[in-house]
Amino acid sequence: MTQKKEEDDKVRLDKWLWAARFYKTRALAKTAIESGKVHCRGERCKPGKEPHIGDEFQIRQGFEERTVVVQALTIVRRGAPEAQALYAETEASIVKREAAAEMRKAGSLGMTTDGKPSKKQRRDLFKFRGNSNDE
Repeated sequence: MTQKKEEDDKVRLDKWLWAARFYKTRALAKTAIESGKVHCRGERCKPGKEPHIGDEFQIRQGFEERTVVVQALTIVRRGAPEAQALYAETEASIVKREAAAEMRKAGSLGMTTDGKPSKKQRRDLFKFRGNSNDE
């Protein structure tokens, strides 16, 4: 039993991200870390970094960016409720993520206000207004 405890103390960052269910495979977690999508204290990490309880990580996945604090360490991937107990997302991160999601829903992410609209934006405007392009 004590050996299991020692193993959990020495966990690699890519294994922890996989066990916490941020990525489906360990290879995807490693690729994300190497491509700079995971930061610890504002700096890029390496896949072999050992996270410690209380460490804060910024994790980017697609449009979402989360700031999480490590609550527990494990190398075993379990169900989602148990995986969510491994970390706590900061309040500022939750607010920022929800605001970004609302902006994406509103459609303001792809629209620019400078200059004239692109061809795709113009077609979307015509479709939205119900006009045809023949006018």
